[in-house]
Amino acid sequence: MATENKNLSEYDKASIPNAKDFRFGIVVSEWNDTITEGLFQGALNALIENEVSSENIIRWNVPGSYELIFGSKKMQEQHVDAVIAIGSVIQGETKHFDFVCEAVSQGIKDLNILHHVPVIFCVLTDNNMQQAIDRSGGIHGNKGTEAAIAAIKMADLNRKA
Repeated sequence: MATENKNLSEYDKASIPNAKDFRFGIVVSEWNDTITEGLFQGALNALIENEVSSENIIRWNVPGSYELIFGSKKMQEQHVDAVIAIGSVIQGETKHFDFVCEAVSQGIKDLNILHHVPVIFCVLTDNNMQQAIDRSGGIHGNKGTEAAIAAIKMADLNRKA
């Protein structure tokens, strides 16, 4: 659980591998777009801050978080070094939340097991809109930033392995 008012997106840039020659795919859910756009901006800014050229960043939109699985699978085929799957699922009054969260997390896990391009899980699964706002550029930082740093580290690991 995040500590109140702690920005979890701060990182030591000197500890991040050189990302200048990497290509990244970012698949963004259009559902809850206020949140997903904030996450995308966090990821984009972190990649650029770590010397990834904008020409080496591909963005695709998909309708919702459930579709992130297929979008990420197709993005893996685009000669990228890592994929970042960005979505936001907010608890409602029905079990829909549970089914979508389970399917997306399992689907992205499966992509990581079955393919050779890492897919980073950047899907917020919050109880309410305020929690999502707090984690997409608010008081707890930006999970998009964290996902971009994870993508750089995993792309580096994949090249070295």
